Amino acid sequence: MALPHSILIVGGGVFGLSTALSLSKRHPTSQITLIESSPTIPNPYGSSVDASRIVRADYTHAAYAKLAAAAVQCWRSTEWGQEGRYTENGLLFVCPNNASSAEQYVRMCYKNVMRMEDEKEKVQDLPTRADVEKVLSRYGAETNNNIIRGYVNWGSGWSDAEAGVRFARKKLEDTGKVVFKTGNVERILFLGELGQRDVDSSRPLCEVKGVLLSDGTIINAGLTILATGAWTPQLVDLRGIAQATGQVITYIRITDDEQQRLKDMPTILNFATGVAFMPPRNNLFKVSRSSYGYRNPKQLSIPAANVDSREVMEISIPEVGLQVPPEGQGACRKALKELFPWLADRPFHNTRICWYTDTRKGDFLITHHPDHPNLFLATGGSGHGYKFLPVLGDKIVDAIEGKLEPELQELWKWPNLIENEQRIEFDGTDDGGRSGRKGMILARL
Repeated sequence: MALPHSILIVGGGVFGLSTALSLSKRHPTSQITLIESSPTIPNPYGSSVDASRIVRADYTHAAYAKLAAAAVQCWRSTEWGQEGRYTENGLLFVCPNNASSAEQYVRMCYKNVMRMEDEKEKVQDLPTRADVEKVLSRYGAETNNNIIRGYVNWGSGWSDAEAGVRFARKKLEDTGKVVFKTGNVERILFLGELGQRDVDSSRPLCEVKGVLLSDGTIINAGLTILATGAWTPQLVDLRGIAQATGQVITYIRITDDEQQRLKDMPTILNFATGVAFMPPRNNLFKVSRSSYGYRNPKQLSIPAANVDSREVMEISIPEVGLQVPPEGQGACRKALKELFPWLADRPFHNTRICWYTDTRKGDFLITHHPDHPNLFLATGGSGHGYKFLPVLGDKIVDAIEGKLEPELQELWKWPNLIENEQRIEFDGTDDGGRSGRKGMILARL
């Protein structure tokens, strides 16, 4: 599939940067522009920027496990993981009692990773609580009677998220083939809005021709790619398809001795609670929770061609700089009391809300828009996007070109929803790995 000469990528996070890298390699004569709302990349408020992100091939779906394994190999053996951008310290999954769905999720992950010849030798099954305790006790963590089994994949690890995004930006700068611009995209522009009403009447007025910035600047493009993460539903109507949810991240200050004691620990992940304990960096111990999340509903104009601007929709939108509500802080403290009781009463040094772009089943949304020619979406990370950074761009460009393998195309396509589903937001992502209550509203907590 031939691509237009001018290509605009909106968003400078994992999806946007990886797409730009692949496009610059495969279409070196194209005019590629990347626009980011922040004057710096990494954007300090982006979901891809934090102290650390889990890198794992442990997935319940074989297609994601295979793609993640390819990404792990890049983090492990190429420049992507060099200079401290990747650390392979292992990932420990623990299964509590009376948590059948979480245990099933872990068993499916284990089954898939054990099918990989290059990875299975790094996997250690922990069939009893005593086996889990042998691993945890090395790092001063404790188990309780609620933990019944688990496994550890010593071939998984974590990445310095901010450093990884900065590295991707530097790689793009070195190519000299991408023009970077800073600005806030106010809305998508359609064909008729650009004064091109004398065009062939067979061309649909819903054809996307670029974007309008908040300062009035217009950027035209033959192909517009939205890689705008949790901000995407404000630019295109994704009700019932994708929504912004706030997730919990907390940090505890620890001593030098504690830093030394915990620095080599595996990441610990409990899918029953959604809480993950990350190896500390710079005397900060990170405790996060991946759950059904907090929604932040607001009323906005419907962003679509030929829709009266007075028509409104209610969607969840991200807000930056917010602290984690007491509900989320309490969940992290409860998890600390179970595994790291000696840290449970310490004050949080900092908390933040990380904004996911959740889809119904946690699948990415990487597809052409069915109603708007020349508009492509690369979003729906659902909290999983970062680890795929070294390999994701090639898959996105495959999808743009119509070459994506059928299995991923099926997972990432525009979903077929019944009419009422397309007008309401859903309660939460059901990918088997979420926890907590559904339907939490940020303003009520």
